[in-house]
Amino acid sequence: MVTVFYDSMCPLCVKEMRKLSRWDTEGALQLVDIHQGDFCDRFPHVDPSSANRILHAQDSSGQMVYGLDATYVAWRAVNKGYWVKWLRWPGIAWFADKLYLFFAQHRYRLSALLTGQARCQQCQLK
Repeated sequence: MVTVFYDSMCPLCVKEMRKLSRWDTEGALQLVDIHQGDFCDRFPHVDPSSANRILHAQDSSGQMVYGLDATYVAWRAVNKGYWVKWLRWPGIAWFADKLYLFFAQHRYRLSALLTGQARCQQCQLK
């Protein structure tokens, strides 16, 4: 099982989690909102402030992965990894990581531009 720690206040982030959830026909993912009241009790090894800056995931072996590596692990878990695998290729990964960090830092502004909503109190996955 892959656990993805996502920001439920980001409309674009929730949109991606919805997509992953629809594709997860085998129960390979656990999607965890970092803003849940009991988050720190349930996941003491994950700093919610850090997880709010960059996507965090825990792969099936228990290893923590971050950013686009987390995205790739999640997409691979739902058998769609081939769509994003090229982002991890040598030569492309460095640039993709820089773009991801820009996206992560500006995700609320980008959400406003792309969805008309910068933030939500807690967007619903379903």
